[in-house]
Amino acid sequence: MSLGATENDSASEIHIPAEIDWHMLDKSKFFFLGAALFSGVSAALYPVVVLKTRQQVSPTQISSLKLSFSILHHEGVRGFYRGFGTSLMGTIPARALYMTALEVTKSSVGTATVRLGFSDTQATAIANAAAGLSSAMAAQLVWTPIDVVSQRLMVQGCNNSKDIIPSLNSCGYRNGIDAFRKILHADGPRGLYRGFGISILTYAPSNAVWPDSKAMVAVQGLCAVMASGVSAMITMPLDTIKTRMQVLDGEQNGRTQPLTVAQTVKNLVKEGGFAACFRGLGPRWVSMSMSATTMITTYEFLKRLSTKSRESFSS
Repeated sequence: MSLGATENDSASEIHIPAEIDWHMLDKSKFFFLGAALFSGVSAALYPVVVLKTRQQVSPTQISSLKLSFSILHHEGVRGFYRGFGTSLMGTIPARALYMTALEVTKSSVGTATVRLGFSDTQATAIANAAAGLSSAMAAQLVWTPIDVVSQRLMVQGCNNSKDIIPSLNSCGYRNGIDAFRKILHADGPRGLYRGFGISILTYAPSNAVWPDSKAMVAVQGLCAVMASGVSAMITMPLDTIKTRMQVLDGEQNGRTQPLTVAQTVKNLVKEGGFAACFRGLGPRWVSMSMSATTMITTYEFLKRLSTKSRESFSS
């Protein structure tokens, strides 16, 4: 976001400002179009997320290709969409929180940094980073419980596919609502927020990188791929720990209980050394790269589609 607040030639011709701030948006249209766009992205990438999740909780290394054939053979195409309904239900409110926090923070922090005397470039960088961080934290309030439920549904067919996971929660879930109820009954609200802190640490770095909206689409897309790829590599151990904490259970004195970070790390190292922390890196790289590229390259276009008429935001 450039805070110079001047319109470029092409924007002037169609009476749309070069920069579209929060107050210029038709919120109903913005959220509706945003929900449709990102629901479509979620549907396209969901099978990749299922592969990543199953690889992360598996006690042994298994290739994406072998795992894909296993799921297709034992569970059919539906196996790639276990928990998708729950995930989709969570995507809408989570994205709404994400986009609201993103735009409000960009606008408020951008204005504040300019008033403090920062240059336009510095103010843009600070505003984008702050917006990315705040939006990631806001989204996790909704996304973490959805993540816990949907991931448990994702891996529920593992033992049926002969990918035996000894510490997999033994509860059979009929659907997302049943899983939500059983988790709440067994562990209380804390059970739905397993790995909340690690989730923020995992996703905040990639969200803090937000290209200038005046950059060309190709440049934005390339930046998104590079940034998300590096972020996927750096935060992969955190994501693996988070996933296992949310899906698997530990045992102490004959009783099952949630895994701690230390127990999770110990189990991973025991299973395959430090390399075990990077199981599922390929699918995660693809998922993050595609998701970030779509988000960043289409987000400004989404804002332009949702802009109020010139008379509405100038009055």
